[in-house]
Amino acid sequence: MGSTLTGLTMSSREILLSGLFLWLFAVAGTTFVAVTENLARDPIIENERRVLLRNLNALLPAEKLDNDIVTDTLRIQASSLLGTKDASLVYRARYQGEPVAAIFNSIAPNGYSGKIHLLVGVYYDGSIAGVRAVKHNETPGLGDAIEIQKSDWILDFNAKSLGNPHADQWLVKRDKGVYDQFTGATITPRAIVQAVKNTLLYYEQNAEIIF
Repeated sequence: MGSTLTGLTMSSREILLSGLFLWLFAVAGTTFVAVTENLARDPIIENERRVLLRNLNALLPAEKLDNDIVTDTLRIQASSLLGTKDASLVYRARYQGEPVAAIFNSIAPNGYSGKIHLLVGVYYDGSIAGVRAVKHNETPGLGDAIEIQKSDWILDFNAKSLGNPHADQWLVKRDKGVYDQFTGATITPRAIVQAVKNTLLYYEQNAEIIF
């Protein structure tokens, strides 16, 4: 009887010790993960900010503004003209307190391989500061000519507006417009031309709210 009680006592002690070790291991692991995340968070945030700022400055050179365009933002509701189904941010550029330009997150929903995400910069006077494709799945060698690293096609939007060319000329040449299409690929440039025009229309209708 005594040996049985001793055995039970030893077994209980082993279980208790095992549980304690597991708990200490879990606490140590959780603490390590939390500390690592905290140490990594600031560099990650700063890196994301630098990438965003680099993309924004590609459309609007830093010397044209004196505010922090990354933080001077306005959250706007989803819009069919911007191709968005969720609220998005507009980045606002100012110089000495006066509005210079707004940069929109716009989406061309009808690319050849799906959505094409764009940054579209619009000067205060309604002309294009610049356009960049920031995310897409277009076919390499054909549709990916929208990337500035592979073609200067997207630079053709610079300084354009709803009056230059006329609104009904905001089409690719195959559709009797003024913008070039790519050899073997019309759907991609057609989608971007429409998305950029729609962004200008959105700006025209909402300029006072944006600034």
